[in-house]
Amino acid sequence: MGDLQSLRDFIRCLDQQSLPRILQICSGVYFQGSVYELSGSEVCLSTGDLVKVIGLELVSVFCEDIGTETSFELSTEYSGQFTLIAEDLPYYTIEEIVGLCPVGVDVCSSFSFISKDKLKIEDFTLPAEEELTLTSLEVAEDGERQARCQTTGQNMVSAEILLPLSLKGEFYECESDRGYSLQEIMSSARLSTRRFRSTNVKHIGGPLIFSPVYEIKAIMQMRKDIVKFPSSLEVDVQDVTEQFHDLVFITPLSMAEVARKPQESFPTIVEILDVPEGKQFFNSLWFQELQKGRHLVLHGWGHTPMVLASTRKGRKGKQYFLISQRYCGRMRRKAREFGSVYELYLASSQSPGLKVNVTRHYEAVQEEGVPALSVGEQLEVLEMPLLDRLKGNSEVALKVENLICKRTVEIDDEDDEDDEDDSQEISLPLFMEGHFVEKLSDNKKYNLTDLINKSLPLDVKVVTQDKELEKDPLTGLTALKLEETFIETVVLTSLPSKPERCFELPVRWLQMSVCVMSEPLPWYSESPKLHVETVTEVTENFYYEYHKLTNKVEEPPPRPPKRRPSSSEVPKKPPKSKSTLPNQASNIIKQLDDLSLGQTMMKRPSAPPPPDDILTEPPLPLPRKSISIPESITQPNTYVKRPSMPQTLARHLSDSDHDYESVDDMFKNSNDSIMHY
Repeated sequence: MGDLQSLRDFIRCLDQQSLPRILQICSGVYFQGSVYELSGSEVCLSTGDLVKVIGLELVSVFCEDIGTETSFELSTEYSGQFTLIAEDLPYYTIEEIVGLCPVGVDVCSSFSFISKDKLKIEDFTLPAEEELTLTSLEVAEDGERQARCQTTGQNMVSAEILLPLSLKGEFYECESDRGYSLQEIMSSARLSTRRFRSTNVKHIGGPLIFSPVYEIKAIMQMRKDIVKFPSSLEVDVQDVTEQFHDLVFITPLSMAEVARKPQESFPTIVEILDVPEGKQFFNSLWFQELQKGRHLVLHGWGHTPMVLASTRKGRKGKQYFLISQRYCGRMRRKAREFGSVYELYLASSQSPGLKVNVTRHYEAVQEEGVPALSVGEQLEVLEMPLLDRLKGNSEVALKVENLICKRTVEIDDEDDEDDEDDSQEISLPLFMEGHFVEKLSDNKKYNLTDLINKSLPLDVKVVTQDKELEKDPLTGLTALKLEETFIETVVLTSLPSKPERCFELPVRWLQMSVCVMSEPLPWYSESPKLHVETVTEVTENFYYEYHKLTNKVEEPPPRPPKRRPSSSEVPKKPPKSKSTLPNQASNIIKQLDDLSLGQTMMKRPSAPPPPDDILTEPPLPLPRKSISIPESITQPNTYVKRPSMPQTLARHLSDSDHDYESVDDMFKNSNDSIMHY
């Protein structure tokens, strides 16, 4: 079991050649489990989870400037160059230099160093602090490993010497002007741990430390897809590869993925992980057995032709079924009923030579071209031409679709045998309503495969049940309409308690996930003989969802033409003379031309001046009406104080020597006095 360390440090020091590795989530900021969504990928890490790392992909580089204590992120496509900063720590053997040099020794001029003391190798003496460049590794004849180094003398003469890896001394790394790209630094486990300096002259700062950010590809329990999450998550992990090297991670499979497995993988035992959710599409008994944790036996998969069938609406409502081609019941055709000529046309286009009986009287409508029909008449559909008729007196052609039929009237036995068969061709408009019943000439029993070869839809009745089924749900139905056929991908399944009783799971209609189990099959030696349930009852949701997927858009039946009112109903309008019509039209056009948006073409005329006889002085007030004081009949209200005359007016009246002839004169004089004051 490895040491506890952060996920970032573990991934940075990880050798990708050692993958896959199994990690256990121990602690950290996300110790209680969190969900991270990165580029549409969700992953949940909880304490104690096991993660199997299977791949790494570099997505970015986190750069930290030690001088300015700032950090920033660089793209993997960064084109700048960086120079390596020499370490101050000494190397004590040539083997240590080879093991700790930043890049592989196969790269020429990759690493230079000096010796603090002079070196004496056989008959060659190397002066102290003379620069040596490591170029390659070689093996001598005696098996000793040696490092080939290149040196440059005082006269710029280069020489090569072989230094044994066991040579001891005090060696120091030299500064180098060689530039490294970001991709070269991140691709080397030794370079990624060293410090660098940017070659960009505009960069002001100290040494740079690079931390790669990888996208980790891993496998987790109960996840069917490969999960992806960044290596920068603040979680602590522990390497438990040696402890759980035999661990099998459960991979969920959808039903579509099960149907893509090779046939050699079956039969097998699976466990249901997720039950079907959403709308319910099935009413069969096996659908109730699809519970979480339940085991199933998968016998294989295949493509099965199926028939979508429906019943007429009854006490149980309308029922829908999926019938497999393996169904062995016997059916007899039933006469179809049609409610319009358009339905006759649709049926005759799929089954030519359709014959029907008229079961209701219809009167003729000459204006619409509808002939009369009587009960008992037989119609045989011949063809459907397009007739062009003139609509009224407007001389506009109107296309009317008609169905040409051969009408035959049955002749009674009492009639003269010499009478010829009374038959004629009639034209029935497609918009015409009617009530027709199909005329069948056979009473034969058919297999489902025989009916599939005929044109659908067909109305049938099951007269002989399928003996392979424990209970055939189609035998008690009065009528069954076979609508259309299609091919469905199914998985042949059974319960472990009854492995011989199989049912077909339609892959497209079951959103369910399972996982393969290592349990033995529920039989001892030979596999049992399988009995397949060939009838599956489906819901109304399935019926309408199926038609949505098939995108079958049926055109609506044609509308009947509008009836023209009779001459007595049309109101008569007085005739207009031909001379007045152009004048009215020209006047209207002229008025419209004078109009514009937001303004008029002509200015509004100014108001006329006032007449001369109007005076500017205000009019005189009208004289007051005479007030007569009648004798009061009612008693005065003694509870309300009566208003008194103003003191000024009373004093004026008392001091005045005038005698007033009437009350009006008194009020007139009093008003003048009040205005005076």
